[in-house]
Amino acid sequence: RGGACADSGGKMASTAAGKQRIPKVAKVKNKAPAEVQITAEQLLREAKERELELLPPPPQQKITDVEELNDYKLRKRKTFEDNIRKNRTVISNWIKYAQWEESLKEIQRARSIYERALDVDYRNVTLWLKYAEMEMKNRQVNHARNIWDRAITTLPRVNQFWYKYTYMEEMLGNVAGSRQVFERWMEWQPEEQAWHSYINFELRYKEVDRARSIYERYILSRAWVKVSILAALVLVHPEVKNWIKYARFEEKHSYFAHARKVYERAVEFFGEEHMDEHLYVAFAKFEENQKEFERVRVIYKYALDRIPKQDAQNLFKNYTIFEKKFGDRRGIEDIIVSKRRFQYEEEVKANPHNYDAWFDYLRLVESDTDAETVREVYERAIANVPPIQEKRHWKRYIYLWINYALYEELEAKASKRTRQVYQACLELLPHKKFTFAKMWLLYAQFEIRQKNLPLARRALGTSIGKCPKNKLFKGYIELELQLREFDRCRKLYEKFLEFAPENCTSWIKFAELETILGDIDRARAIYELAIGQPRLDMPEVLWKSYIDFEIEQEEYEKTRNLYRRLLQRTQHVKVCVGTQDRESLSSHQPRFRLMKGGGKFLNSIKQAYLSRKKLIHMCHSCDVNDTGTGKRQYWRKSRRRLYSREPCGFYRSDAGWEEYYDYIFPEDTANQPNLKLLAMAKLWKKQQQESEAAAMDPDKDIDESQT
Repeated sequence: RGGACADSGGKMASTAAGKQRIPKVAKVKNKAPAEVQITAEQLLREAKERELELLPPPPQQKITDVEELNDYKLRKRKTFEDNIRKNRTVISNWIKYAQWEESLKEIQRARSIYERALDVDYRNVTLWLKYAEMEMKNRQVNHARNIWDRAITTLPRVNQFWYKYTYMEEMLGNVAGSRQVFERWMEWQPEEQAWHSYINFELRYKEVDRARSIYERYILSRAWVKVSILAALVLVHPEVKNWIKYARFEEKHSYFAHARKVYERAVEFFGEEHMDEHLYVAFAKFEENQKEFERVRVIYKYALDRIPKQDAQNLFKNYTIFEKKFGDRRGIEDIIVSKRRFQYEEEVKANPHNYDAWFDYLRLVESDTDAETVREVYERAIANVPPIQEKRHWKRYIYLWINYALYEELEAKASKRTRQVYQACLELLPHKKFTFAKMWLLYAQFEIRQKNLPLARRALGTSIGKCPKNKLFKGYIELELQLREFDRCRKLYEKFLEFAPENCTSWIKFAELETILGDIDRARAIYELAIGQPRLDMPEVLWKSYIDFEIEQEEYEKTRNLYRRLLQRTQHVKVCVGTQDRESLSSHQPRFRLMKGGGKFLNSIKQAYLSRKKLIHMCHSCDVNDTGTGKRQYWRKSRRRLYSREPCGFYRSDAGWEEYYDYIFPEDTANQPNLKLLAMAKLWKKQQQESEAAAMDPDKDIDESQT
């Protein structure tokens, strides 16, 4: 029984223990949100505020005897050593330890700690500085020198060591020692500030010659630099600003000749490949201070001619200011021209095919520069050939060649170069696609001025053979007319009419030439050939010219025949009126009277003309007339220009304006839309008139009421 009880008791105990290990999860009965919500941000802020709460300071410990002091030192040293033992690389622990020993005047112990720290990390700059400062505070000069020597030997590229070392020696009055440190430093080719510190050091002790020698070493110092797998000796500080500082140093100490020599050496040193505007601006200002104005002007012009324009903005600005202060009007104009040249250069560089910019640029250089410069700009301009062989793209470009040729002929007086320009342009043009007759004619006129007629004729003949145009034929004919070469003119007219038989002006000019030469039959034959062409551009002008020709020759019968032939081709009213007017003048021209048997044709013309006038006179009094066939006609009032008429009957000069009535017939299909609109307008007008008449007649209302 006891054993059973023990077993059951053990089971019950284990069950109770299991129940105690697994606590029940409390059920939340109210799951509604609390009235006051606490955010994570609020929790973090409260925690941060509690960190800032000031803890009560530890109680001050007063040491009263040596034994207690030694005990305190032992505890502190043990704490520092434990921290160092935990992490030797944390240099701040070493520094705190050494500074604590220094505060107790235990310099030897502090020195030992610094040495142990340097064994751990000798590259730590702060460690060296703290070590040396400790020695200097305690007036341990030799120890401090020893530390600075070790520091600059171990880490020679840390400039702070050198600055501190030289400053310490200078403060101690050891000028020679400080200079020696500077010399050791300069062997390492340090940065620019180090050289300036050395120079300023020498100037503080009035050692100008030493400072000059340092400047010489400074601007020409060289060092070995690794390039790929090789080493090269290169200049360390070849910048322009260092040369300028050297020259200003000489100027400041009134060594003006030396300063000018430095500037000249700098210009020679950099050459034309590495020119810098700042050097020339400084050089010019130096010469300006010395009242050497011509030298200043030469320097500016030399630099502006060689430095790219985009890199010479400051140079140009200073040159402008100088000329305004000390220059004359010509110098100021040169400045303005230079500025405009720079602007044009930028424009043509941005878009080489901007021919308008080239024209402006060329006008500028022609007015101010020599012939070689102008030719250079022209060559650059004509080199920008249009990329597309379409005439509209070449119209502006061709004037570059024309202006170039005119400049060579009129300004440069170089006839040989002018001929070369014309020939080069004509070779460049794609004559199979298009040509410019102006260029051929200008070339021919140039050869005429040079009294070289065969070359002029050859050029015009070549142009007609390669690319015949109306303008080329006209120009060639005009040339031969001026030379009174009429046989050549006849041949040219024949070629011209073979090329363009529809050109009425050419036929007329050819016939007029023959008339002037007295060959009437040949002129008449030309007119006959002309009116017999199937296609003509201005046939009315040609017929009029033929009729005028016959009238001038007093061939009135032939004139009548021409009118008859013309009326067979056209029924235009001007032809009829011109014929009638010509016949009406027969009574005043005895030699142009009608023959008795030849009036049938002219009578028909007169009857048509008189019936037309009578019809107009009858229709003036009414708006809408009945033609007698059941159809109606309408008229409208208009204005037209009057022209005076020559005896041939065609209008010539302006004689003013007149009002007339234009008659519209219903059968005229072209006027159908206007006809309907006019009819509606007339109907509305009639209704308005009837309503007004009824309103003004009182008896009409009485009669209507009685009925």
